[in-house]
Amino acid sequence: MADTPAAPRPARRALLAHVETVERLTPSMIRVVVGGDALAGFGAGEFTDHYVKLQLPPAGAPYALPFDAEAVKAELPRAQWPRLRSYTVRAWDEAARRLTLDFVCHGDEGIAGPWALGLRPGDPVQLLGPGGGYAPDATADWHLLVGDMSVLPAIAASLERIPAGVPVHVLVQVDGPKEEQPLSTPGDLRLTWLHDPTHDDRVLVDAVRALDFPAGRLHAFVHGEASAVRNVRRHLVVERGVPVEQMSVSGYWKLTRTDEEWREDKAAWKAQVEQDAAAAAR
Repeated sequence: MADTPAAPRPARRALLAHVETVERLTPSMIRVVVGGDALAGFGAGEFTDHYVKLQLPPAGAPYALPFDAEAVKAELPRAQWPRLRSYTVRAWDEAARRLTLDFVCHGDEGIAGPWALGLRPGDPVQLLGPGGGYAPDATADWHLLVGDMSVLPAIAASLERIPAGVPVHVLVQVDGPKEEQPLSTPGDLRLTWLHDPTHDDRVLVDAVRALDFPAGRLHAFVHGEASAVRNVRRHLVVERGVPVEQMSVSGYWKLTRTDEEWREDKAAWKAQVEQDAAAAAR
């Protein structure tokens, strides 16, 4: 599996789904299930980190769903353009045309979290996708899944694909015990919850460094806050000698940066990540 996920599949058009249910899973996690005929042939399922891009109009926007994002950008100032937010597909039911998305929400912070809190059954949701690029390698001797609350949907979906009896270490950094969720897998699960409301980027790498790695070929999934992800990847490549081909690595977000700012930073972050691998090869 490649070190970085595949690019999202080009979307011919935005899809308009409708909310079926909204459920609070933990104090900071909300589950939204959407459905509708527009999701026919949606195409998720090949990967366990499939994601969609929600198109969210800003407050007071002079247009409503459905809308043509390109037309909005051509006709209106940037402040009124729709915001894009990426979220992992927790589950996709092709027969029922039902898509499950989990959102991290910290009160009224951010854009998508408060939006999700205000959803009601029947509300429209406009999205693009799916993208994605990772699924557990069925031939690996063991698996390592590392991330934070934003990665829990992908970790949960990936655990369902681990072959029976195969060891899988899961390390998840969450705010506290109330953010823990039930996780299950056919594999041999070794689950560690790391409680840290400060989002310290050293917590995950310290936990991975302390692991006694099983023998055999590893397949690793390391996604989440960008600095933490880089720390873990650097440890795996430089200190453990794990080939980059055996890892899926992606920075979903970055502490202190908005989603738009992080998209601007991401190319530089990827270059830094590649420098780590080059340094290890010297």
